[in-house]
Amino acid sequence: MRLSTRGRYAVMALTEMARRGLDGAKGAPVTLAEIAQAQMLSAAYMEQLFARLRRAGLVRSARGPGGGYRLGRAASAITVAEIVEAVDDTIAGGAEAAETPDMPPDQRDLWRELGEQVRFFLSAITLQDVVEGRTMGRAVPVPGAVASNGPGEEEG
Repeated sequence: MRLSTRGRYAVMALTEMARRGLDGAKGAPVTLAEIAQAQMLSAAYMEQLFARLRRAGLVRSARGPGGGYRLGRAASAITVAEIVEAVDDTIAGGAEAAETPDMPPDQRDLWRELGEQVRFFLSAITLQDVVEGRTMGRAVPVPGAVASNGPGEEEG
């Protein structure tokens, strides 16, 4: 299961802004060129992403000299799922993936449910969590699920 490049790059860019303390009206706005350089990404690609992020209300722009972008809300109020959904049509593996013509009918529910689990997981993680390194240990086992060992591991 992978997120698209757009989703990952948008999370990287907004994490950079959160690290700089660009919540709401705090801090001088940052330019897309600065974000692109810090993240080693194309400024043109950043423009495409930020147009979508702005429409979703996740960033605000300031025009004129000294202009740039700030987060639309506090980093603690923006979830990773919101960012991904703002720049992608869907989170990979969701209901849309299950509707492809080549998907065997007996597997559709599996992929729909996986997409929902990914969405729940990403909805529980904020930009502030990412900045502060509070993302490990967040996966929650499904009650009654059987734990499996990795490839080549024996039960012990």
